[in-house]
Amino acid sequence: MQKNTSYSLPKDSKAWQQAVDSVASLLPEGTNLHDFDALQSLPVFALIVVLPTHVSSLDIHQYVQSWVDEQSNWHLVTVAEDADANFVDIEIADIDTTQPFAKRSFIDVQVYRYLLVPVTDTLMHPAKKTAAAHIIDDQLTTRLRHELTEDYKNSQTTIGSEHLDVVDCHILSVGHMLRTHKLACFDMDSTLIEQEVIVELAKTAGIGEQVAAITEAAMRGEMDFDESFAQRVALLKGISTDVLDDICSRLTLSTGALTTISALKALGYHTVLVSGGFTYFARYIAEQLGIDEVHANALDIEDGEVTGHVQLPIINGAKKAAIAEHTAERLGIDMSQVVCVGDGANDLPMMALADLGVAFNAKPIDQARADAAVNVTGLEGVLYALGYPAFARTK
Repeated sequence: MQKNTSYSLPKDSKAWQQAVDSVASLLPEGTNLHDFDALQSLPVFALIVVLPTHVSSLDIHQYVQSWVDEQSNWHLVTVAEDADANFVDIEIADIDTTQPFAKRSFIDVQVYRYLLVPVTDTLMHPAKKTAAAHIIDDQLTTRLRHELTEDYKNSQTTIGSEHLDVVDCHILSVGHMLRTHKLACFDMDSTLIEQEVIVELAKTAGIGEQVAAITEAAMRGEMDFDESFAQRVALLKGISTDVLDDICSRLTLSTGALTTISALKALGYHTVLVSGGFTYFARYIAEQLGIDEVHANALDIEDGEVTGHVQLPIINGAKKAAIAEHTAERLGIDMSQVVCVGDGANDLPMMALADLGVAFNAKPIDQARADAAVNVTGLEGVLYALGYPAFARTK
């Protein structure tokens, strides 16, 4: 019988709010510390540093503090542990290596949480604030990677040097940490699962080169997403449902996917899979993960075979954004309470609409446009970008 291990995360934590309250004297007089919109206009940042436990013996706090000390206009505040919060238990299945979805439940990490506050009270234009966040992110990430590498060179540790540059720094408006998010939308291909389903279909059907040529033409701007999608689907004509089922059985969940969805549901989130792929596979993956609802392209099938026709409307980037917005409206959830996660260009529109858009193992251009980029961990890194601490084992 498969065993479960219980972990916990704080729900309705006051840790970030308490950190903000502690720096009230540094903020403009009269600032309402519980008004998230007011705080959004201030250059008060949540700084979250995430790195694997195999480098946790190094003094990361010292490195962060030394960087801040070199800046003449910033003050660092450590966010306290969530001792007074209500905790929810998350049952995570131990790995069963005989199963096709056998993956690590999540990556063991250390999570360091801080407030970064200017020493002089000031307002900042949103565009300038975004630029400042990117600059701080780049500078601090570079510093941490350098310091970790130097520490490795000067020590007798057995840590592999190739791992020492692996660190995520999230620099976010503190408002993201203070809001109660209620809706999480996820892309499927290369986000919830490791594969791109259209690539797997093309390999199986022996049409990999043709599909690649269409994709390249679309990237050159010779056709839009909808046209390229229709042409690729046309090449799938005649593929049997037996082949589709075989591909389903070979799909592998991304590390941390099951953990992340389980945690979000325990924390009260409504979860949605929003994919430019196909419902045939999306529903299967959603069932494995316990996701609440699915939106994807219907793959037209007759007499047990793919017809090669597209059922409209095609779910492209704009449609993904509309689905996220309409789902929130239907559930009575404000977009300031929405989180969207993806890895590609067609995920950027819904990520831009959300309060927090998270890029997961994405291309550099997507990471640059996202609010946070997760690279160190599995998908559970989304939880850390939301301000949660590392998982605590309860038994």
